[in-house]
Amino acid sequence: MPMNDLSHHAPGPQATASREIQRRLELRADCTRCFALCCVAPAFSASADFAIDKAAGQPCPNLGADFRCSIHDRLRPRGFRGCAAFDCLGAGQKVAQVTFSGRDWRADPKLAAPMFAAFAVMRQLHELLWYLNEALALALSPADSLRAELDEALAATERMTNSGSDELVKLDVDAHRQRANAVLLRVSEYVRERGRGVHRGPDLRGADLTGKDLKGTDMTGACLRGALLIGADLRAVDLSYADLTGADLRGADLSGANLETSLFTSQPQLDSAKGNSTAKLPPRLSRPSHWATAG
Repeated sequence: MPMNDLSHHAPGPQATASREIQRRLELRADCTRCFALCCVAPAFSASADFAIDKAAGQPCPNLGADFRCSIHDRLRPRGFRGCAAFDCLGAGQKVAQVTFSGRDWRADPKLAAPMFAAFAVMRQLHELLWYLNEALALALSPADSLRAELDEALAATERMTNSGSDELVKLDVDAHRQRANAVLLRVSEYVRERGRGVHRGPDLRGADLTGKDLKGTDMTGACLRGALLIGADLRAVDLSYADLTGADLRGADLSGANLETSLFTSQPQLDSAKGNSTAKLPPRLSRPSHWATAG
């Protein structure tokens, strides 16, 4: 083999896919390795998603001494839909076990404020890692310059997650996210154009579609990044190759919708929506247990 032939050492499609699958596993919440940071650090207000007001840094009254939620199996009927749909994407266990080396805020109260602040930053970084990893899973060619840019952005984000607690809260996450989002948008445009075959669908990024009747609409290849679809009627909507990055689907009805090849659709988005057994979902996601079984 010639000395400049590196094909033997280049990771093949299977190895690349395996890395992305492994990252998906790592970016899953493991509450057994966390100290209930999501039940204490964030604030929330009484609403359709939360039954009570809770200040930032104040433990939820449903949190037990063992760091477990005492109503975990009854969150929705008790008025905590927001908790049921929340996913820290592994940020909780990263802060608990890596940033703070397994020390917890109850045993050492002076750790509470810095730990909660670190969690807020880590959650943003893990969300970005999730998007970058999903972009890498979109079967881009190893020679594609977009893949190289995604790899670089992902590596930079991972380095940030390994920062110490003091350094972590000083990171300019917004600037880093803007740079990464520029690459993610180019990936989205490339895939949507290729998937649709002719041209991309409508650009509805950031659109306020709250409560809109969109039943049966063809949204193939649409850009719905950051769109407000709260309570929208999306029954039987074709969302093939539609970019759903950050779209707010709380209470939206996805019954019979086709999301099988939708881009950047997350489990929390589905968990916050309504749907049924006929909706087509990306294979990597699970059908929420509260969705209707028929109709």
